[in-house]
Amino acid sequence: MIAKPPSGKRGKKSKRVRLEDIAEACGVSLSTASRALAGEKGVRPEIRQQVLEAAKNANYVIPTAVAGQKVILAASSAAMIDYVRNQFTLYVLEGLKDRAQTLGLEIVTRPIADRSEELAVLKEAQEDDQVAGLLFLTVDDEGMLAATRDFDKPVVLLNSDDPFMRLSSVTPCNRSSARLATDHLINLGHSRILFLMRPGRRTIERRFEGWRDALLAKGLPAIDDLVVPVDDWLPELATQAIAERISARGLDFTAVLAAGDSLAVGAMIGIQQKGFSVPGDVSVIGMDDLPQAVFLNPPLTTMHIPMREIGSVALDLLRDKLSGLPMPPRRVELACHLVERASTGKAPAS
Repeated sequence: MIAKPPSGKRGKKSKRVRLEDIAEACGVSLSTASRALAGEKGVRPEIRQQVLEAAKNANYVIPTAVAGQKVILAASSAAMIDYVRNQFTLYVLEGLKDRAQTLGLEIVTRPIADRSEELAVLKEAQEDDQVAGLLFLTVDDEGMLAATRDFDKPVVLLNSDDPFMRLSSVTPCNRSSARLATDHLINLGHSRILFLMRPGRRTIERRFEGWRDALLAKGLPAIDDLVVPVDDWLPELATQAIAERISARGLDFTAVLAAGDSLAVGAMIGIQQKGFSVPGDVSVIGMDDLPQAVFLNPPLTTMHIPMREIGSVALDLLRDKLSGLPMPPRRVELACHLVERASTGKAPAS
């Protein structure tokens, strides 16, 4: 039997769907419908599925009781390092904790540096009935992701994604963000635009793809020669890489898109150390919009990443999973926008 959602009469506004309507549509008692939606014991699986499907079809908002439960946030080494050096992880955690407070959830943070630590966290979550689900922050390793896919409590990824779409995730829209930044430079007349990046993470590879998309769309060569890799996010490594390139080749570019604000800071220093000006000779754009960007000399043009929202949206995804509604994993990408400051200008006349 397939339960049909209750509907209003033609020409009249449909009434708000009530739990009683769901129970009636499924031919079950009100208490059975309530227990089915709450995930309580004593309801046959086929009845629970029937009630959940009816609720979904009718757009019935299932009140998910999460107050008083715990969510484990498993933070990778990369997230912990960023927490010390920059504010990206800090702001993600702020958004997460603010949303958790509203929902009455407790966030328990656990660092995971390797597979054994991850398995220990999964075991902790499995054995603690108060743990509603898990959030994994900045985890890309496929081996670590694989261990979570058959876990019987909800798992959501923050600032990373599952390439096989078996886990829900929340990230900035990295590809479109880098595309917008590169388009801005192209519109200012730049054609030789370096992409300064620390390779390795999928999120950063998508920023590379966005840079490449913009160049190819304008018929500009997106060649490997324009990609400048560094081994870490430290500004001094970016300074060294840019200064060495100028020493070896001269100023063969007029703009730099850095995959993060910290690298953009280093790029500006490297350009200035070699006797050139920003933006007079070279325009520079970062990605993050960290607070210190406005205090740089010159203030940094950058892509604003909705860091706090990453945390809050991830918790809402987790709560949706707890509702019991049958739905596939989702990849949520949050829009970013350009914050134009003084580090970009028109390309110098050739």
